[in-house]
Amino acid sequence: MPLQRRIQRQQLSCYLKVFNQITGKPVGYLGNVSLVGLLLISQVRVMVDARFDLRIKLPRLDGEERYVDFSALCLWSREDVTPGTYNSGFSLVEPPYEYVEMVAALQRYFSFRPLGAAV
Repeated sequence: MPLQRRIQRQQLSCYLKVFNQITGKPVGYLGNVSLVGLLLISQVRVMVDARFDLRIKLPRLDGEERYVDFSALCLWSREDVTPGTYNSGFSLVEPPYEYVEMVAALQRYFSFRPLGAAV
C-alpha cells in the first residue's frame, strides 16, 4: 500500500542544493519541503530505507553561508519523467529547530497572499 502524504508540501520554483553532511559533496536539489519530509531531486537513485545525514547551505545577508543539518530516512526513490533524474521522498528524523525555521521561511517566501493580507 503506497504511503499517502498527510501534510501539505511547498513546491519550490527554485531549487536549493542538498549536500552530504559528512563528505560535503552535493547529493541533489530540494524539490519540495514540509515540516516532516522533503523531495530530493538527484541524478542517481537513492537507497530506500537508508538514513542520510544531509545539509542545506542557506545564504546570509553578510554573504556567508548558514548550514541547516538534519537526518532523513529515504522512503522511496524513482526515475523522473526527465531522463537521468530521480525523485526521492524522505521523512525527517527529529527535525532540528533550524530546519523548522527554514521551512517556515520558505513557505513565507514562496506563498501567494491576497493584497492587503497581514504578513
